[in-house]
Amino acid sequence: MKLETPRFDSARILVLGDVMLDRYWHGTTSRISPEAPVPVVKVEELEESPGGAANVALNIAALGAACSLSGLIGRDREGEILTSVLEAAEIRCDFLPVADKPTITKLRVLSRHQQLIRLDFEQEFAQADAQGLAGKLQALIKDVDLLIFSDYQKGALSDISKLIAYAREAGVPVLVDPKGNDFSKYRGATLLTPNLHEFEAIVGSCSTEKELVDKGLELISQLELQALLVTRGEHGMSLIRPGETELHFPARSRDVFDVTGAGDTVISVLGASLAAGKSLPEAVALANIAAGIAVSRVGTVAVSGPELRREVQQDSDSDRGVMSREQLLLAVADAKANGERLVFTNGCFDIIHAGHVGYLQEAKQQGDRLIVAINDDASVTRLKGEGRPINSLDRRMAVLAGLEAVDWVVGFDEDTPIPLLELLKPDVLIKGGDYDIDEVVGADIVQQAGGEVKVLAFLDNCSTSGIVEKIRKEK
Repeated sequence: MKLETPRFDSARILVLGDVMLDRYWHGTTSRISPEAPVPVVKVEELEESPGGAANVALNIAALGAACSLSGLIGRDREGEILTSVLEAAEIRCDFLPVADKPTITKLRVLSRHQQLIRLDFEQEFAQADAQGLAGKLQALIKDVDLLIFSDYQKGALSDISKLIAYAREAGVPVLVDPKGNDFSKYRGATLLTPNLHEFEAIVGSCSTEKELVDKGLELISQLELQALLVTRGEHGMSLIRPGETELHFPARSRDVFDVTGAGDTVISVLGASLAAGKSLPEAVALANIAAGIAVSRVGTVAVSGPELRREVQQDSDSDRGVMSREQLLLAVADAKANGERLVFTNGCFDIIHAGHVGYLQEAKQQGDRLIVAINDDASVTRLKGEGRPINSLDRRMAVLAGLEAVDWVVGFDEDTPIPLLELLKPDVLIKGGDYDIDEVVGADIVQQAGGEVKVLAFLDNCSTSGIVEKIRKEK
């Protein structure tokens, strides 16, 4: 699919769940303590940031979407810090303070980008503490496009079944980042985003992709969900939907430094993208890219809208252009995994003219990715005769790669593209000119693989051979 970031400022989202304050102490280590075999950290930097459901809200706000947040905090300094940081990010906070419980706080000690220890300051909130959240949900949900529940099993969502029922009555989509060994409490949600460990804790071990999908579909049916997104670490993500082919999204991170908050990033970008009008596959693809950014940093860092746009643009630019056959096979496999519709055409393309440009633009409209295969110089000579091609293969490929409609350009040394078609099995085979479909070379290969064949007319009645002949006559 051709990805574009949406207008996040059109999205309005409510996040409800377990809010936390994350503290980081950064320092250097150069010796072992004489008191015990532990490193001594000379603390040089202190950092405080929202965690849990608060980090989800911060990620949403960083994208540029409007976000409201509700949850439980203590009547303490940590609660004040958390509220202050969130309101500075223009997040509407509607917390329920609890007098005898502290704001959940996690302290991490790091040195050289490595986490040495984590200290948790918390008491689980009781169901009675969370009773007032139902009223806050009812008051806030009328002004939002989508609701996210961020469950860390700290007590704020002890009555989540009732909260989901309220959202369904209001007609608001519900995304849940689940926890625990009982997913039945999430029945009726729109989508769950468990990681693989959480998913297998519910359905059992999955030794194959098919088993993962089958168990996912069974869980969707049991819980009356619309979809399930399983995040799988270095293996990316799998989107499972009833009646649809599963989509597997490969992991995008180059270097993993810290997975803290990666799940928060996924559900926040997913929710904001859906609320801004993106389809579910597009939203998952954007969330996958954002997760790759998040885990390449230390700590719970929000991915901003401009940052995500740059990454999407770079990704779009980096996987286009001239490719070897081996590179193209990998790109095609990735595109198919993302549910993209592949269009294939071929030819000599010796002198690129207006007819070619219009033809390729029309071909691109038949799918998501356009592959153009070009005969190499020797095969052009065999097909067109001595004196052809006018332009060498590398020049012809460079010109085609510069056209906006063209995604991938590959050369081939055979007289026909049949070997390529057998490898790629595109969804659509396009041929330009005056042909019957059964005359198109490779039509049977594509059709047998479930694809379709289309014949398009060249625009402006242009002809490379005609142009060459005219040049020769004028000489």
